Amino acid sequence: MLLSEDVIVDCALRLVGQHGPDALSVRRLGAALGCDPSALYRYFHNTDDLLLALADRLIGDAQAGFDPTDMPWAEGLREMALRIHGCYRAHPRVAAMAAYRVTRRLNEFRAVDTGIGLLRRAGFDDATAVRYYAAFVDTVLGHAALDAAHLALPVERRAADDRAWTQEYARLPTATHPQLAVVRAQLPLMAGSSFETALDLLLAALVAAAPG
Repeated sequence: MLLSEDVIVDCALRLVGQHGPDALSVRRLGAALGCDPSALYRYFHNTDDLLLALADRLIGDAQAGFDPTDMPWAEGLREMALRIHGCYRAHPRVAAMAAYRVTRRLNEFRAVDTGIGLLRRAGFDDATAVRYYAAFVDTVLGHAALDAAHLALPVERRAADDRAWTQEYARLPTATHPQLAVVRAQLPLMAGSSFETALDLLLAALVAAAPG
């Protein structure tokens, strides 16, 4: 197989998706690619460098076909957030490893430029646009990492966590947990992702604060 950065990243995404973080090793990648492991060092300094490339690939996949030029700025931010979150959910094991990293690569550069541009278009001054973009992207990536980690759990553990709201929580006595008793019927809403609710709240706050 002819090696390239893209070929190695494709293989690493597949291995981590199938086997988890331990699969991101030069030895396992070399075996999967049918090459001497040392050949990988022509393309990546080490496995951390490769991890950053994986993270940047997810960012790039999330932006594929995305052009917010003609969108209202808040709609552009929403679409951007949904794309990132969806892409990370599609690769939960990689996302759980990489969501908190700064890739310092082209796809991330483009994403940051796009996000800050949308906030500047809303009328925020430069410093505020940067601060609010940091809050925006941290919210998106934080939820993406949380949801990805949940999806990466074995199915039975994930199901047990979700059932807790209708089982252990539902059995708590009113005397010791009065507020939970009042909302017992609504507690199943705690299961699953709260990402879109958090996104709605954040975007509403940004729209309210926008000077333009």
